[in-house]
Amino acid sequence: MNLVRAVKNKFLSIRHDDVTDPRQFQPALPLPTGYGRERLLTALEPASIDGSARGEMAAYVHADLERFIHTLGLAPEDSRGKALEIGANPYFMTLLFRKFRPDLEFTLVNYFGGDTHEAVQRVAFPGFDDDPQDIRLAYHNANLELTTLPFETDSFDVVVFCEVLEHLTVDPLHAMLELKRVLKPGGRLILTTPNAARLENVSAFVEGRNIYDPYSKYGPYGRHNREYTRHELSLLLAHCGFEVETFYTANVHDDIAPNARNAAAISALINGIPNRKYDLGQYLFTASINRREADVGRPSWLFRSYPPEEMA
Repeated sequence: MNLVRAVKNKFLSIRHDDVTDPRQFQPALPLPTGYGRERLLTALEPASIDGSARGEMAAYVHADLERFIHTLGLAPEDSRGKALEIGANPYFMTLLFRKFRPDLEFTLVNYFGGDTHEAVQRVAFPGFDDDPQDIRLAYHNANLELTTLPFETDSFDVVVFCEVLEHLTVDPLHAMLELKRVLKPGGRLILTTPNAARLENVSAFVEGRNIYDPYSKYGPYGRHNREYTRHELSLLLAHCGFEVETFYTANVHDDIAPNARNAAAISALINGIPNRKYDLGQYLFTASINRREADVGRPSWLFRSYPPEEMA
């Protein structure tokens, strides 16, 4: 007991900031000029897809609106050219890009099972300027990690790959290299994904709670199958020949708070690791440039049980 008490006292004696609030270490929310958070929420909250009940996805918008805004901010305001969005449904990012990055011409990809084919979904929403819209959005149905995307090499100036990486089940490297193939040299990859090492998860493990995603009614692709830390995502981007332009973590809604009795000890523990407080946000936000050829082979930190000749 004396040893336990001594270790606890050492942690509590460390001078520390309140890392139980990761928002103080992240960039400001990059709201579009002239549009506040509530105005964007009012526009997106009632959106419906193919005539679904209005408000059906309201909880999702409320929880993740700030994630959408951070993602939009990763594309410079003067972005132009051809863009590809992977996992476009439920189209909140699509609508934001259409409005605030109008010089990007988007092609959309979803995967709802089955073979590669083209289809259309209809999205209705109130509009960002009180101009109700009913839009037909064509998309390609394609499984990114198992097939070749139906696009020519070097087709796009921008690729948006948000909240998809963590859902992949078989071969995330194939998916990344397919995105690289269709992205022009010097093109920009915008990638966001949950942060496996976020404060919520750190607190959960310290307190003995589980961090794994529950099983989903929508099957394996409906849950998070493999989340990444900031360091791992940096390694993956570098392996694939991308040069990081912007990379930060951010909270987009309130954390699941640790027990109040444990908060100070968890904060002190984290603060004992240099710069760790900047990597505690719920999501990883990255913009990277397609700069060079990808490295050969599969990185050993991400893959195992493959023949030696397939490994990096």
